[in-house]
Amino acid sequence: MSSDEEIMDDFNGTSHDDVKNSLKDRSKRVAQTKEMLSKQAVKSKEILSKQAVKIAKRAEEHEQFIEKVTHFCGVLGFGAFCFLLGARPQDIPYTYCLFYVIFVPLRWIYYRYKKWHYFLLDFCYYANAIFLVMLLLYPRNEKLFMVCFSFAEGPLAWALIVWRCSLVFNSADKLVSVLIHLLPGIVFFTIRWWDPVFFEAMHPEGTAPRASWPYVESKSYLWTWLFLVPLAAYSLWQLLYFLIVNVLRRQRMLRDPEVMTSYRFLISLADISHKMHTPSIPFWKYILGL
Repeated sequence: MSSDEEIMDDFNGTSHDDVKNSLKDRSKRVAQTKEMLSKQAVKSKEILSKQAVKIAKRAEEHEQFIEKVTHFCGVLGFGAFCFLLGARPQDIPYTYCLFYVIFVPLRWIYYRYKKWHYFLLDFCYYANAIFLVMLLLYPRNEKLFMVCFSFAEGPLAWALIVWRCSLVFNSADKLVSVLIHLLPGIVFFTIRWWDPVFFEAMHPEGTAPRASWPYVESKSYLWTWLFLVPLAAYSLWQLLYFLIVNVLRRQRMLRDPEVMTSYRFLISLADISHKMHTPSIPFWKYILGL
């Protein structure tokens, strides 16, 4: 009996030692595996960080290259436009039409991606559409010309100051913003004063040559087509803009706060100025900016 008990004790001791040794071996293997995985994680992190730095550097170089190309093309195009303005002012209206037809659709695509496409409902695009209709479809209409002249030399020119448009040649977006507000004034000033071929072609048949075009017959005529009719057209746009943005598309605006409109943009500027304890945007600037 005693020998059997001794054998059992030896067996139990041996099995206990084996279990302890196996557990130690497993813990060592687990520790080695953890150490190996941590080293691999560190190496992977270093590789990813290096790749991220390379990608960021390439993206920065690519962006700088695009800015250089944009700056070069902007300066070259602006210089060519100034040359054309002096050499062939009669071609300025057609240059403006070409600019509008090319760049406004591209701007719509870009603004759609940025969720800024409701900016294309602003008054400047509304007025530019009227300019395009007048220049291409009704170039002999003196009354429509006076309305367009009032818009181009008034609200659109003033918006350059109100919206703080900057002529930054390495930014295509800022450059287009400036030209959308600046070109119409140049176009209609050119037609009014510098383009005798244009207004000679629009003289009514059987009438004597005029000193200028359009010919203003009375002050009431002047007030009607340079102030009252443009004011009515502006009021119509203001009503349509309010209906589209605040009524028809209200639910869309509430669902997506990232969609930007002129209302939201000016309100955000007012909030920023309020947080900085500076005077908020005056009401006159809000109205004229639209």
